[in-house]
Amino acid sequence: MYEYDTLSMLKLGEQMTQMLLSTAVACATVAAVAAAVMVWQKFHKHSHCDQALVLLYEFRHACATPLYVLRHISEHVALEMQAGLNQPGGSQLMMLPTFIEKLPNGCEKGLFYALDLSGTNFRVLRCLLGGPNARVIKQEYEVVAIPRALLLGTSEELFDFIAQRLISFIKLEGPEFQRGHNWNGHQIRELGLTISFPICQTSHNTGILIKWTEGFKIADGVGKDVVAMLQSAMDRQKGFQIRVAVLINDTVGTMAGGHYWNDDVMVGVILGTNTNACYVECNLPEDIQTKSGKMVNIPFYTLPVIYMEWGRFWSSHLPRTYIDEQLDNESVNPGDRGFEKMTGAMYLGEIVRRVLARMAQEANLFGDSVPTKLKQPFILLTLEMSKMHADESPDLRIVDKVLKDVFDIKRTELSERRIVHSVCDTVTMRAARLAAAFIVGILKKIGRDGWDATGVSSRLMALPRDSEHRARLELKRTVVAMDGILYEHYHRFRIYMQAAVYELLSEAAARKLVIELSKDGSGTGASILAACHSEFAPSYS
Repeated sequence: MYEYDTLSMLKLGEQMTQMLLSTAVACATVAAVAAAVMVWQKFHKHSHCDQALVLLYEFRHACATPLYVLRHISEHVALEMQAGLNQPGGSQLMMLPTFIEKLPNGCEKGLFYALDLSGTNFRVLRCLLGGPNARVIKQEYEVVAIPRALLLGTSEELFDFIAQRLISFIKLEGPEFQRGHNWNGHQIRELGLTISFPICQTSHNTGILIKWTEGFKIADGVGKDVVAMLQSAMDRQKGFQIRVAVLINDTVGTMAGGHYWNDDVMVGVILGTNTNACYVECNLPEDIQTKSGKMVNIPFYTLPVIYMEWGRFWSSHLPRTYIDEQLDNESVNPGDRGFEKMTGAMYLGEIVRRVLARMAQEANLFGDSVPTKLKQPFILLTLEMSKMHADESPDLRIVDKVLKDVFDIKRTELSERRIVHSVCDTVTMRAARLAAAFIVGILKKIGRDGWDATGVSSRLMALPRDSEHRARLELKRTVVAMDGILYEHYHRFRIYMQAAVYELLSEAAARKLVIELSKDGSGTGASILAACHSEFAPSYS
């Protein structure tokens, strides 16, 4: 039987109590520290998002396009258009006559070819037209890669290669196409040529090459007629006679393709990697010379098409931000093509990237360091940006995937993804509404915006001098033929643009305006214009 010292037992109890208290205090301290860390991390993350939101609101404000701003831009566009027509070089817009004075009406018939030389690949196409009842019966095309050596060679070597491949393509004509060729009653095949290089056009089928672009570094050819160079190369090939009937760019082809199906088409617009527009001018100054001579009281169907180069436009009313200034200063052409750098698909994704990079740098949006790939210019394509913008999932999982795939950002919070989505929306809305303002500026110039000089809604006013034509035009719709990836494939861009156009127009004009997709102006449109300018096919009016 053990004997216990009462005093010793009391001391032992005190020691155990102190140990338990110390352990409890230590555990409480650890828990408090852990909780504090969690609270700090949560607060820190929210603090970063709050800072990013401030930057987002600043950017949104700078990009704002209220109705009064868009109206100022439209008015400036119309004034610049008239200035460019009154005096060559008198405007930011080039306002070049295309010498296309006849647009298709659907009656064209026969077999016609197109050659689209718009980059380091070219495309050859044949199109069988069946007249007003059959229209486009059949088409075939082939895309050919230009060997790298020819990009650095001579113009003769380049055009000889193109002519050889064109002849090879012609040799593959099937029986149906050959019957269509016989409809024309001659042995010469006619072709529409689309060129993306800067050209000084001198007639509907002649144009002087100003410089090589698109990756070409050819020593000669500048200052020569591109049609003559291609024609000489085709003449050196044996077996087929080919004539270049018309020289165009893709914007004119878009308008022609639209007009083939709908003779109310007055404007052609490309909203793609780059942007541009052309239109039917009803009121040229009397001293403007074209192939037909002075344009005074001539029939509507021979009114000239004017090519604008609208990417060059600039106005103090454009909502330019620090991001636009940064992008312009670091571009290969600072101070040039300001409108295109705010609206073209080549630049929209890059604008978004630069905004996100600033948020990452100044607000730690994606963590304590800026993701390496977020610093890489033009890594975010507008196609990927549009996928993020179209994301309607509750957790924005497509935004999460694009951020992982493009920028290698492994993990993001929903609040961060929402900010990214908002940046995409802001950039797209601004671009779409600016494009709308420019389109309405064109309509204003040709008297189709539905407003009189005081801004009061009125009947549609057309500008041709002949009163009979004016009365006829007032009763007709105005159709804008549109092509390009932004309009065709970027749904929210298209919705924003159409809404702004109708917002700017009078009620009368909005009821009469139609915007239609007109695809493949550089191919189908070129072949149809070749039919319009054929020397052999039957003429229809």
